[in-house]
Amino acid sequence: MIKKMILALGITAAPLWATSLEHKIGQMLMVGFHGTSAPANSQICKDIKKYNVGAVILFDYNPVNKNKAKNISNRSQLKKLTSQLQSCSKDGKLLIAVDQEGGKVQRLKSKYGFYGKFPKASSVIKMDQREIRSTYLKMSKELASVGINYDLAPVVDLDINMKNHVIHGLGRSYGKDPKVVAKYASTFIDAMHHYGVLTSLKHFPGHGSSVGDTHKGYVDVTKLWKKKELEPYRLLKNKADTVMVAHVFNKKLDAKYPATLSAKTVNGLLRKELGYRGVVITDDLQMGAISKKYGLKNTLQLTINAGNDILLFGNQLDPRKIVTTKKLVDTVVKLVKEGRVSKKSIDNAYNRVQNLKRKL
Repeated sequence: MIKKMILALGITAAPLWATSLEHKIGQMLMVGFHGTSAPANSQICKDIKKYNVGAVILFDYNPVNKNKAKNISNRSQLKKLTSQLQSCSKDGKLLIAVDQEGGKVQRLKSKYGFYGKFPKASSVIKMDQREIRSTYLKMSKELASVGINYDLAPVVDLDINMKNHVIHGLGRSYGKDPKVVAKYASTFIDAMHHYGVLTSLKHFPGHGSSVGDTHKGYVDVTKLWKKKELEPYRLLKNKADTVMVAHVFNKKLDAKYPATLSAKTVNGLLRKELGYRGVVITDDLQMGAISKKYGLKNTLQLTINAGNDILLFGNQLDPRKIVTTKKLVDTVVKLVKEGRVSKKSIDNAYNRVQNLKRKL
């Protein structure tokens, strides 16, 4: 009877009770892999099928072999790759992500046959609204044309520290005023949605005040961080598809853990205080700020218990630290069996990811 009702309603995703623990965990993973194609016998395709992987992240730069592309070499290759990846997924809604902000941060470069000249945020604010909209529509259309459905952008960090290399130095911020930043980010999100591309506000709870780079190691923003850095998230909480959490450490918010691993920051501040209901994604959990201080098992336990829904392992930053999907799934299953991670946390994350995918 229930089966007939499900078919009648046209529900294709497996209901919660019918999905195994491993498959729910798989939906929480965003993994990076090496390869410019993903045939049925490739490791990434096997992993997507076997573990029900929810998301992948693509890069152009290959950290293992600089003379070879990691995932992106040209337009037709990329379109074929994303199509192969989708056909490996059970629901045909695999989240295929890139970092495409404009300026220094754009994966679809001119040398691969893409436009590749999208302006950085600090240049965008000098343009008029019509020009900004058409710029971001062009970006969105290009992403969608090659099967990318998830852009890890826009940056809503405030430009409040002139010594900041990773945000200010690269011109990645729309400015100092939270309302202005939220307005430009909103235009970006609308343009992405026009062609069915999902977005992510980053880097919660604010990376604009920092001096260090979390790619390389521990970054403490306690003395520099300002409460107004939360404002863009509050203003955009009902519009954001996802929010990316940074690895910054802020004693005022959590005296023990950096934001990504902090239940006080994710479940407490972002969800309870600011009222955000959507998907939370971690920044790359292989960044120095995390990998140098916490082991894999601890990282997974803390990050899931903090309230993150998508756990990002880009397999990009250190060729010696490639982590397999099997290892990630097996470790989380073990944490659940040991009672260190609750099934409820997994269910909540799984449900939020399914809701996100319904937007596609």
